[in-house]
Amino acid sequence: MENFRVIPTDEHNALVEAAYLKRGYTADEARAAGRMAAAATWHGNRTHNAIKALHLDRLFGSGQGGCVPGAEIEKIPTRFPAVEVWDAHKKLGQATALLAIERAIELADEFGTGTIAVDNAFHYLWGGGYVIEAARRGYIAYTCCTAALTEVVPPGGKFPTLGTNPHSWGLPTSEALGYPLVIDWATSVVAMGRVQQLAREGGALPPNAAVDVDGQPTTDPAKAVSLLPFGAHKGYGLSLINELYAAFIGGSTPTLRCRAPVAGEKQTPAFYFQVIHPESLSARRFAAGRTQRENVQAVLADLFGHGNEACTLPGQIEARAAARSEKNGGLLFSEAEIAALNEIAAEAGQRPWEIGKLKTAE
Repeated sequence: MENFRVIPTDEHNALVEAAYLKRGYTADEARAAGRMAAAATWHGNRTHNAIKALHLDRLFGSGQGGCVPGAEIEKIPTRFPAVEVWDAHKKLGQATALLAIERAIELADEFGTGTIAVDNAFHYLWGGGYVIEAARRGYIAYTCCTAALTEVVPPGGKFPTLGTNPHSWGLPTSEALGYPLVIDWATSVVAMGRVQQLAREGGALPPNAAVDVDGQPTTDPAKAVSLLPFGAHKGYGLSLINELYAAFIGGSTPTLRCRAPVAGEKQTPAFYFQVIHPESLSARRFAAGRTQRENVQAVLADLFGHGNEACTLPGQIEARAAARSEKNGGLLFSEAEIAALNEIAAEAGQRPWEIGKLKTAE
């Protein structure tokens, strides 16, 4: 287990909120940013934490016009009662996404399913954070988005024309497993946030995950300029789904996204959320007189029986990380991450943490 220091969640959130307020965001937006950054770290996600969120904002967001603090979401009329289409007008992604998943849940309660398509958005960071919360509350949830930049080279190509384009699913299995089943991944071998983390901490990339400026494979995170899709054509196809969902919603050509302004173009990401009420899927004809919940338990028991008991389920790693965070009473960060957080504190006019005075995580 890696060595981590413990930062109380309220102190972490106060710092993140102060940083966003310093950059002109509203109190509600700052709270949403703090909440989602904390959720990522709580569940062991180190690639989409506060460091990554504020880094993205600096590169493409409030200082560059790619994100507009205090922007109001516009709901675009549609003839489909279970679907809403929003123009986010470049509102902060985390705040927009939290509103979207809540509204999708409301629609699912009424119609059995709810879909929110968001145009003209700013990246929402960790997609798993939204679906894990919906799944914990008893819903099946899915989200995908287009990444801020095209950093992934398609198989057989040499120029990055795809985003890392994550997919996130959450399934309500808390009663069956003790935690929600969560499948959350970028469609590249690694996320760019992982590249940045390894560069910070002196680690190496796995083989065939990234290429250098000449298009040659590299395991040095300092030399990585573009990424490769996982599973060759399989990851490529999943990444392409995001780009085409965005195209149907309103997103424009991928290679212009978050780049230098082009007159008459739209250069923002797009989001897609879908929430399903499990009752709406039920045929009510389960074998052996089982209920829907009992049927889910039976399927999981069969999948991970027969000598497969040691296999890991999606969401299990996040659940273990959450349990460790709970045990230690706060959020776990490496010393390199705390140094990065202290740089944020200096920018926001907040007191830095003294690493030696922070509790070492068990």
